[in-house]
Amino acid sequence: MPTIEPKSVLLATLVGVTVVFIAFWSRASLRHLGIGLLTNFFDTLGIGSFATTTTLFRLWKLVPDEKIPGTLNIGHALPTVAQALIYITIIQVDLQTLVLLILSAVGGSWIGAAVVAGLPRSAIQRGMGFALLVAAVLMVMTAIDQFPGGGDALVLTQGRLILGCAINFALGALMTLGIGLYAPCMIMVSLLGMNPTAAYPIMMGSCAFLMPVAGAQFIRKARYDVRAAVGLAIGGIPGVLIAALIVQALPLAYVRWLVVVVVIYAAVSLLRSAHSRE
Repeated sequence: MPTIEPKSVLLATLVGVTVVFIAFWSRASLRHLGIGLLTNFFDTLGIGSFATTTTLFRLWKLVPDEKIPGTLNIGHALPTVAQALIYITIIQVDLQTLVLLILSAVGGSWIGAAVVAGLPRSAIQRGMGFALLVAAVLMVMTAIDQFPGGGDALVLTQGRLILGCAINFALGALMTLGIGLYAPCMIMVSLLGMNPTAAYPIMMGSCAFLMPVAGAQFIRKARYDVRAAVGLAIGGIPGVLIAALIVQALPLAYVRWLVVVVVIYAAVSLLRSAHSRE
């Protein structure tokens, strides 16, 4: 486990004080800011932010269920841009492969957001419930190290590039319902023979471009919670910077299993709510 220098603690404290100040200035609640800070911190380290944010929103009844997908895509957009700027810079992936995969995800998100923004509350609850169950399965696979091994390639060509674009299109569409892209993207790049580290710039880049595009659809139809989205954005950026530039690595095994438990609880709760409305 890397040692944390006193100067890093001082800088992290400064970031925390700034977040509290912005909370009062923007009137975003400290709870929303805390969720943004925590979920984007762990997202940068590989836990994911969508499933954890959805779970916390429901546990504390902060955001109506029908507005959660839009709030996730809008609120986490700026922190994800920060992640993309970091990982696209430090991890090399073939530029054509990266651009085409990103464009595919953006196309999927545009269509997905148009559909999800118009769905009734029960349909969104059901969709998010199944999405969280999928996320829990992927988290378990991560915890027991069952992802495909992958290869060494940093480029996709011909049939594999076409297949990768098709898969990322579907993943971009599913992002708008609350399924995070990290774990599915890790599986995709590994199955296509790429170096697993390539998932970071591909996933971060895809999300950074698709979330503003999808978010525009939710904003246009007013299907998001403004206060919660602002809190996620303001709290999330420091969370990303602390994780990527100061902490960089943590033993996350126990955290992953805890997240699996609470995500499954939230999934069951959503599915029961959807069933009770029928």
